[in-house]
Amino acid sequence: MKKRNALKLIAACALSAGAMGSFTACSEAPPAFVSVDVTGAEYAKGFTLTDHNGQVRKLSDFAGKVVVLFFGYTQCPDVCPTSMTELAEVKKALGPDGDKLQGLFVTVDPERDTPEVLKGYMANFDPSFLALRPAPAELDQLAKDYKIYFKKAEGKTATSYTMDHSAGSYVYDTKGQLRLFTRYGSGAPGLAADIRILLKQAS
Repeated sequence: MKKRNALKLIAACALSAGAMGSFTACSEAPPAFVSVDVTGAEYAKGFTLTDHNGQVRKLSDFAGKVVVLFFGYTQCPDVCPTSMTELAEVKKALGPDGDKLQGLFVTVDPERDTPEVLKGYMANFDPSFLALRPAPAELDQLAKDYKIYFKKAEGKTATSYTMDHSAGSYVYDTKGQLRLFTRYGSGAPGLAADIRILLKQAS
């Protein structure tokens, strides 16, 4: 009897182990993003800002698209044009899915970045990209909501100042959920790969 019970126990353990192995094999590994995965973050949840066409925009306006949002200013000498150029490259790399990407540029220099200036600036990169212009009074709260840094660095004249600011972009999935933070200089191929993952998850 003891031998028979032992054999039953061994058989049961083997069956259980086999089931566990099958379950593990069928489980999908989490996506390997190039960008920093910030899924579930309790900040950068949305905005209500006017775009360069004078239209009030909210994050929900872009449902169904992956949104990449960057803070900068039009007179930025390097970081901003590089980031926006890379984003335009990402859109091209996505091919037919490029229409499912929405680029947003939020100015931290609303004093000089008028709607006309912002519209012309966006035209340098992609006509579908939108620039958003917070009122000066809104900018401080927006910076807190998005955990970004900006500070005016005085120049030789009143209008020749520069703006120190955070460099990086927030990436939202097609449901408007914050998913990724991509650091400046990460390159277009990595971001394009991340966006493909987000679009695949949405399909």
